[in-house]
Amino acid sequence: MIDTVPAAPVAAARPGFARLPVFLVAGVTGALMLLASRNYGYFFDEAYFVVAGRDHGALGYFDQPPLIPFLAGASDALFPGSLPALRLPATAAATAGVVLTGLIARELGGRRVAQAVAALGMALSGTSQIAHYLATYSVDPFFWTAIVFLLVRWTRQRCDGVADDRLLLAAGVVTAVSLQTKFLVPALWVAVLVCALVFGPRELPRRPLLWLGAAVAAVATVPTLWWQAANGWPYLRMSDVVAREFPGAGPYLSQALLGAGLPLGVLLVVAGVVRLVGFRSPFRYLGVATLVLVVAFLVASGRPNYVYGLYALPLAAGAVWAQDLRWPTAAKWAGGAVVLVSIAQAAVVLPVYPVSVAQRLPAELPLGTLTARAVLDGERLLDPLRDAMAQTYRALPEEQRAHTAIMTDSYVFAAAFDLRAAEQGLPRAYSTHRGYFHFGAPPESADSVLFFGDEQPEVRRAFTGSVVLVPDFATLYTGRTESWGRLWPGMRSQ
Repeated sequence: MIDTVPAAPVAAARPGFARLPVFLVAGVTGALMLLASRNYGYFFDEAYFVVAGRDHGALGYFDQPPLIPFLAGASDALFPGSLPALRLPATAAATAGVVLTGLIARELGGRRVAQAVAALGMALSGTSQIAHYLATYSVDPFFWTAIVFLLVRWTRQRCDGVADDRLLLAAGVVTAVSLQTKFLVPALWVAVLVCALVFGPRELPRRPLLWLGAAVAAVATVPTLWWQAANGWPYLRMSDVVAREFPGAGPYLSQALLGAGLPLGVLLVVAGVVRLVGFRSPFRYLGVATLVLVVAFLVASGRPNYVYGLYALPLAAGAVWAQDLRWPTAAKWAGGAVVLVSIAQAAVVLPVYPVSVAQRLPAELPLGTLTARAVLDGERLLDPLRDAMAQTYRALPEEQRAHTAIMTDSYVFAAAFDLRAAEQGLPRAYSTHRGYFHFGAPPESADSVLFFGDEQPEVRRAFTGSVVLVPDFATLYTGRTESWGRLWPGMRSQ
């Protein structure tokens, strides 16, 4: 459907697409992500996603829809143990997000330099830096960026006199995929539509293809919502989980801003928001929606990375604003210095170094930015943990192992163990923590439990005897008092 309105062009002629610089930035970003992907081991969430998708395939999970576990499980089945293959969806998402940011700048009237700077800003932002491993929060920002691009393009076309509503249908299809990754994207649409009603274009919520796209998204989400309903809506518990991790208003706001990238991204985002919100613009509703979402996530005690999907528009708007200024020579040199410092800062963060080099880096930069050293430390924890658990289990007498289940206080421990348990001839692990609770209880034949982690009163009361095998790590519980069918629901944690 084509919506024709009186012409009020944003620019006399839309600039051409800066293919070479934008694709160059995107290509370098993708290459660096692939290089980083081979280091240094599985992140604990990645281990959980692999186990969930490979061993416990379902239409939904406690803490997310099924797409990321499905991709992780499929990757492990096709390319067992390959970290670059596992992380390829995140690499592709980051690379495509860079291109889309350049295209958003073009739709806003940005010429070659503005498009390149916007793309570079996205490449140096936290949105790209977290894409060296597979997670919901490393893939979903791409879908938000794609939705924003489609809305920006539709708005620009409307101002030029002809708006193609098929872009709104496409945004609905992208939303459908996003809803298979995280359940967060409806917040974007609520903010966008409310702000469109307040600031215009007020006809946006009345476009039929917009609601056809919404119907596509709703139908696509029915299976995972059915799973949630059948399992007591466990995802509702995630709000409490996230709230417990909330760092406070100050740290949330600072991390949300610094995630845009120092110093280039921060400068572009601040300038872009001011430009979008503070000046009459057909894109004003999207700028205000961005601020509304930042505040909404703050009020809801959300995670700072929730805003990573919002960076593309202000980055692009800031780059376009900068191109329209008359820069004296000194300011141009200062701008070049900002770009170089930003690249240097990102270079220290990205885990592309050999282990020997990464170990010599500081864990943090000023203002709390984590470096490749922190990534190294986080991704090299699972193997020693799994080895210690396996060694403790194998140390049990064979007759004891025959009726002893492995149980942990955390999904992290359980996933670390299960990741390679089968190929090492070990049984699977059980846990009542978060998503692992829905993976089921031990068999009734297991009247004992080798428990790893902090003591849990609910577990302790379910057995008549206990022996600490490794202080603060492993305890053997014996003499189960009731069936697992009666015990398991009361053991659930988080």
